[in-house]
Formats: sequence, C-alpha cells, structure tokens
Amino acid sequence: MESKNLKGGEFIIKDADATSMFIPEEYSEEQQMIAASCRDFLEQEVNPNHDRIDSLEEGLMPSLLEKAGELGLLGIKVPEEYGGFGKDFVTSMLTAEVMGSGHSFAVAFAAHTGIGTLPILYYGNKEQKKKYIPKLASGEWKGAYCLTEPSSGSDANSAKTKATLSEDGKHYILNGQKMWITNAGFADVFTVFAKIDDDANLSAFILEKDYEGLSLNPEEKKMGIKGSSTRQVFFNNVKVPAGNLLGDRQGGFKIALNILNLGRVKLAAAALGGCKRTITQSIIYANQREQFGRPISKYGAIRFKLAEQAIRTYAMESAVYRCSHDIDEAISALDSQGTDHATSILKGVEQYATEAAILKVYGSEVLDYVVDEGVQIYGGMGYSAEAPMDRAYRDARINRIFEGTNEINRMLAVEMLLKKAMKGELDLASHAQKVADELMSIPDFGTAPEGLFEKSQSYITGFKKAVLLVAGAAVQKLATTLAKEQEILMNVADMLIDTYVAESLKMRVEKLVSIKGEAACTSEMAMVEVFMYDAADRIAKSGKDGILSFVEGDEQRMMLMGLKRFTKVDSVNVKEKRQIIAQQLISEDKYAFNAY
Repeated sequence: MESKNLKGGEFIIKDADATSMFIPEEYSEEQQMIAASCRDFLEQEVNPNHDRIDSLEEGLMPSLLEKAGELGLLGIKVPEEYGGFGKDFVTSMLTAEVMGSGHSFAVAFAAHTGIGTLPILYYGNKEQKKKYIPKLASGEWKGAYCLTEPSSGSDANSAKTKATLSEDGKHYILNGQKMWITNAGFADVFTVFAKIDDDANLSAFILEKDYEGLSLNPEEKKMGIKGSSTRQVFFNNVKVPAGNLLGDRQGGFKIALNILNLGRVKLAAAALGGCKRTITQSIIYANQREQFGRPISKYGAIRFKLAEQAIRTYAMESAVYRCSHDIDEAISALDSQGTDHATSILKGVEQYATEAAILKVYGSEVLDYVVDEGVQIYGGMGYSAEAPMDRAYRDARINRIFEGTNEINRMLAVEMLLKKAMKGELDLASHAQKVADELMSIPDFGTAPEGLFEKSQSYITGFKKAVLLVAGAAVQKLATTLAKEQEILMNVADMLIDTYVAESLKMRVEKLVSIKGEAACTSEMAMVEVFMYDAADRIAKSGKDGILSFVEGDEQRMMLMGLKRFTKVDSVNVKEKRQIIAQQLISEDKYAFNAY
C-alpha cells in the first residue's frame, strides 16, 4: 500500500494527513524501554559528574562512552551483524533526544554514534565495516570526523589537506590539518577528508590514531561544551593503507553532505532533550523560589515564560518525529524495492534534506530561547556557576553553528526546494502561479471554518500560499541572481520553517485529540491556538521584508495585500491560553508533555 506521508519538500504544495503522522504518544513498549535505559544512564553516570567532565578529567569521557557501549546505546542503529540493535530511524532519534540533555557528554555521544561511525557504516566496504563497526558499536574504539580546516568551514570542498598515492600503490600519503575536531583527544578512528592530487572534490579516508605522522594540538578552550574534547589534528606524511579509502575517489564531498543531513536532524532531537530538561529545572525553581510571600510561579510574567518554553518545545518535537517517521517510511519503501539498506537510509534522509535543515535551525533556536528564559527565571542564580542554567546557556550556543551555521541552513532549505523544482521532482511553479492568479481574483468570502483544526488547516493553507507568493515572485524576478540574495532567501526560509512546524503541531494535536478526546488535551489545543496566532505575524513580517526587497509599485501593493490575506487569523486570548499551559506545568512540577 502506498504511504500517505508526503515526500521531501511536498509539505509546501500539499496538505498532509494527520492520521498517517507518527506522534511521540505512539512510542512502542520497546522504544519506551530504550528511552528509560538512556535516562537511567544519564542519571547514574553523567549528571552527577558534569563538573568532572567539564574539567576534561583524563579518561573519564572515553570510560563513559565505553559504559554506554556495554549497554548497547552506541549501536542503536548499527545492524545486528556488526554488534548493534538495528533499530529504525525513529528509535535512533529518540535515543539522540534523551541523550541530548547530557551537555558535553551528549556532544561526545552524538559525534561518536553519528559522524564517527556512520560514514564507515554507510560507505565502507565489507572489510572496513567488519574491522571497525563492531568496535565502534561496543565503545572499545571511539570515532572522530575530520572535515573542517582553518580556511574551509561552510565551504567544505575547498579543503587543502592533500593525499598522494605512493609509487608502489600501497599507501596514500596525507598532509594537512583539521580543526574543531570533536572527540579528537581520545579517538581511535578518524574519518578524514582530503583531495587526492589535483582532484576537484574531496575523498575520504579511515585513519587510526597510531599511524605515524598523526598528531594533535592541545585541547581548545571553548565558551561551552567544555567537557567535549576538541582539538586540531595534523597529518605529516601519514601513510594510510590504500584499502582505507572510504567509498569512491572524489566521493568524499557526497559523504560529507549526506552525513551532515543526518547530523542536522539528529541535532534537532538532541536540542529537544536539552529543552525538556531545562524546562523541568525552570519549573521546579519557579515553584520553590518565593518573592513577595509566594512562589514566583504564581506570577504572570513567569507563567508566560514557562508556557512559551513548552509551546516551542512541543511544536519542535512534533516536527522532529513527523520528519523522522517520514524518513523511516522512505527507507522502508526503498528497502522493498531491493535497495541496499545502507543506501536506503542515505537516500531516505537525503529526500528530506530540506526538512532536516529546517529542523536544525528551529531546534537550535528553540533551545537557545529555552535556556535564555531559564536563566531569566532563575534570576540572579541563573547567572551563578553554582546553578544549572550557567552550563545550559553556554552549552546551547554551539548548536547554531554545528552541522552548518543556521544562516547556511536557512539558505540551503530554500535552495534544495528550488533544485527539486528544477529537476521536476516538485511542482512549485504551477502552485506559485495559482497563488499569483488568486491575487487577481475576487477573494472567496465563503463560510468560515469552525473548530480548532478546521480553522488551523485554513491558516496553514494560507501560510503555504504566502511562501509560494514570495518565493515564486523572487524566482521569476531575480532568476539566477536569487542565490546571491541571501536576505531574501532567509526571509523565505523563516516562512518555510514556521509553516512546517505549525502544520506538524496541528497534525500531532489533531491526532492526539482523536485518541484521547478534547478534555484530555486542553493544554495541547491551547498550544495550537497560540502558535498559529504568533506564526501568522512572523510569516507576515518575513514575507513583507522579502517583498519590499525586490518588488515595487502596484505589484508591490498587490502582493502585500495578498500576503495580508494569506496570514490573516482570528484573534486569540493568548494570555488565557498560556495560563492553561503554565498551570499544568506548575501543577505537575515538570515538563508535563513528555511521551516517555
């Protein structure tokens, strides 16, 4: 039976089906058990030791990774034949989420299980996988990924590290340097990107720590994630066995891009875990801290913050697991066609590259909002290194830079959609034209939709039209120069992000209400109302900024009128709705909407 889930990027031109969406409230018993194992590991091994971890105590981080490996937590997605559990993408995302609250350990864990392991798992030949993957899955060996250089960050393919095949053809000789390499201080296995001779594109190589000529700088001193090992790695005539070329020659850039897609969606999951932990800490403190004779959780200004933290986090979670399930469905479809499973995973994730970029941006910025308001709720104690918000605030900041800066990811989200359109994979042109034609027609003042989800669906339809209005006109007017108009691309990206997240939130709550009934979902329904109301204003502002950047005269006035029409929503008493949400958080003394 054909899946009802939309293909990558189709959310902007098609309405999604809430009944086919996976929601966290549907976790299986096995998924719940894995989440519990992760949570117990953090509580027992990581959370009591954050100060020791941040001091980079010799041997501590690798020992924690080894303990996680003994529990099987490093091999959730690794096939059973290589010592892993071979679980689906949603389960691996749930693991990334729970571990995401582990501060510096979360970074080491994510780097090891992601960029440290997956390039070999997905691109290695049988001999490479047999040699490296079981030891990486068990934690006996730790992995690192060497891509960034002093002169190549976002422009990864401009790397200067060179590889030359020896005269006897048995080795590649590597020379160069890499920087900001996570886990470098204790890694046993390095995936290193370099250009062979004068190749235009990167190739990838597997190096081991004891190869002669491989050396490290001292640990970097960083703003946050202080317990994460981050070093420069140098290659001075390092002899790499020719059999350690990973994938095809000049295939390294593709490896890097595909692993980044995976990293982006996993980063959103990790940010989600950080949000939930911070919100719970904020609520507990607000309930305990008294001012003027009563807990500060009784004051409206604090309740606003708690409610808004929860709204954005819950909306993010809805989008993260919507996308994760869609990726799982795409992987299954490719598997059923006889595609190699590793290839199915890469192609499945690649199909949702736009959504991955959206989630990376939104997730990292929600976490920044949540920790910032966490500091504010703690007040003076929030600024103290003795309280938890100090570490949360500093550690969160890197996420807007990791896996491609948010600026790069905003532009990528739009560019990847446009590339799909140019390839004929996504019919943006005709839908944009329909929106343009609608501007010239008499508005339909038919019966207004009634009910929360009917209204919300009509708003989302309008949001999509607003995106198509601005993006379609930008493509038509700016054509080949659009790629250079970064401000306009980011305007469109912000509209895309709000639209995708709004639809994901609406679908999740609609499905949840169909299962539990409205009475049990009062707070979640309030979240939908507040988010739609606020998103409409944000989309209108981004759209207006975009239109004013490249359209003039009567056409500008017509487009602004259309934008106003497409982002019109009913008034909402947002104070009342946030009070409903805050009251549930306060009464439960924790983030109250967790599904595990």
